[in-house]
Amino acid sequence: MTLKVLLLSDSSSEHTEKWALGLALRGIKIGLFSFNKASYKWFSNIENISLLHETNETVNAKKTKTKFKYIQYVNDLKKAINEFKPDILHAHYATSYGLIGALSGFHPFVVSVWGEDVYKFPNTSWLHKSLLRFNLKKADEILSTSDIMRNETRKYTHKDIMITPFGVDTKVFCKKQVNKEKDTIYIGTIKAIEDKYGIKYIIEAAKILTQRHPTQKFKFLLIGPGTKIEYYKSLIKKEKLESVIEIPGRIPFAEVSNYHNMLDVFLNVSVDDSESFGVAVVEAMACETPVIVSNVGGLIEVVEHGEFGMIIKKENALEIANGIDKVIADKENTKKIIIKAREHVLKKYDFNVCLDKMIHIYKTHIN
Repeated sequence: MTLKVLLLSDSSSEHTEKWALGLALRGIKIGLFSFNKASYKWFSNIENISLLHETNETVNAKKTKTKFKYIQYVNDLKKAINEFKPDILHAHYATSYGLIGALSGFHPFVVSVWGEDVYKFPNTSWLHKSLLRFNLKKADEILSTSDIMRNETRKYTHKDIMITPFGVDTKVFCKKQVNKEKDTIYIGTIKAIEDKYGIKYIIEAAKILTQRHPTQKFKFLLIGPGTKIEYYKSLIKKEKLESVIEIPGRIPFAEVSNYHNMLDVFLNVSVDDSESFGVAVVEAMACETPVIVSNVGGLIEVVEHGEFGMIIKKENALEIANGIDKVIADKENTKKIIIKAREHVLKKYDFNVCLDKMIHIYKTHIN
């Protein structure tokens, strides 16, 4: 019997894209129910993936003021369930997608917590906290990408919580040669272009480094979608860093590993303690690219408290610049760390292992 999973998840998210494509390649039929419209049709003509619902608007599933508006989609979800006839309903995000999943009454119902849904949403009011508890109560299985987020989720449920890292395909994310300008140091991040990911501190660090090393050519790449792209482009222009910093926007997932291999240093300098995992950090580690992360959330967990990457204080451009200088200058130590980091990813975060675990969870609830 072919397993059928209905994913309640944002079609514009690369995490949704990764899980859906990975599961589909394993022969699982995926139904995709999204509040948002994908920026490109990554699911088109993909065997085993059916788009069941998208809107023509962009809805921010993380804004608490819109949470209760999602109730209007419950009937749409029930129609999708009747049409697709899933074996499993899986909500990625505990409060928006989790809410309509809980109200649909369908079981088995799996909920994956993502970060702000457990770190910020329940702290808004007692009503928000009660809503999260309700959604988790309705779940037959609760999943988290990291231990630190599992501990946070335990404040709102007594149920067991399984760890299911996002993982990376280590055959795709590996060290390889890519075209890049000679004698140029490439620094970058692959995150949404939003304030919470410390973009302004990266720009400040770029300014520090160009002033500190006037003869060295740097290229900073800020890769990803976001609502603040135009704001940061204007800031870059104001600081006269247009020749140093580029914002390519969102790139197709198939190209991500090439960009990781282009970088000499990867940055994930989030200022937000709700940063739950940092899959882009794992991708960089798999490509043997040195990583610098801020001391927030699950990022510390991913780099094992500095064993597989550098940890710096959040909201600190000078520390970013100094960290980059140290990684570039200490080549011998950096080489040791990136080799160990790759081995760590192979053992703990290989995507096929993560897929095996997810599929096992699914099958446990239908047998």
